[in-house]
Amino acid sequence: MEIKVMTFNIHHGKGIDKQRNLSRIAEVIEKSDVDIIGLNEVDKHFSKRSLFEDQTMWLAKQLNTEHFFSPSLSIKSKKSTNERQYGNALLSRYPIVTRKNHAFNYIPGLIEGRSLLNATIQINNQLYQVMVTHLSLNPFLHRKQTEFIVDQLHHYHHPIIIMGDWNMKPGSSGWRRLTDNVQDTWQVSGEGPGYTYPSLSPKMRLDYIFVSPDLKVVKAEVMTKTLKASDHLPLKATISCL
Repeated sequence: MEIKVMTFNIHHGKGIDKQRNLSRIAEVIEKSDVDIIGLNEVDKHFSKRSLFEDQTMWLAKQLNTEHFFSPSLSIKSKKSTNERQYGNALLSRYPIVTRKNHAFNYIPGLIEGRSLLNATIQINNQLYQVMVTHLSLNPFLHRKQTEFIVDQLHHYHHPIIIMGDWNMKPGSSGWRRLTDNVQDTWQVSGEGPGYTYPSLSPKMRLDYIFVSPDLKVVKAEVMTKTLKASDHLPLKATISCL
């Protein structure tokens, strides 16, 4: 059985034309025909920039998927009972059976927090551990976050899928730490440089999907048909159990 997975930094729904348009994000996902979607830079009642929308809920309703939001930043507001939140999200056409959020609070008071979304998805009778993250640009924090994620890999005996905006280059020390344990789907089955950022004229590979060795990478591709939806292009991988 093949599973189609996507990672997409949606830039809170703001495209390169500066317009906030979640419908375009939903259209990209729908046309990509994917089963499991990891999202970065997702707002939940965050601010006027996203019309205080719960973006994960909106997309899940639009696409008829299960969903899980994992905040990286939470701000209490005196004007509202809703916390203003920003972080990662997961959409799945299969049941999400467990949900965890790991906050990376290595420097208390940091304005932009980071986190790891960690969920178990059941496909038929098989469990898959799915993680979504968006790592820091700061080298010290990036290393600490990567070490935490690598440690998490050893907690599970079923197949693992890890994806997100990693803010690193192929061959970097963080990339090497990960690929000592999991497969970079683009390295295994992608063609060309795999650039995902910036979307209009991509020059960098920042977005990755990694999978455990017990999964076979069938295909990896950068989705280039809707360039305006976000400042990142989505990455899609087709995988199957060995």
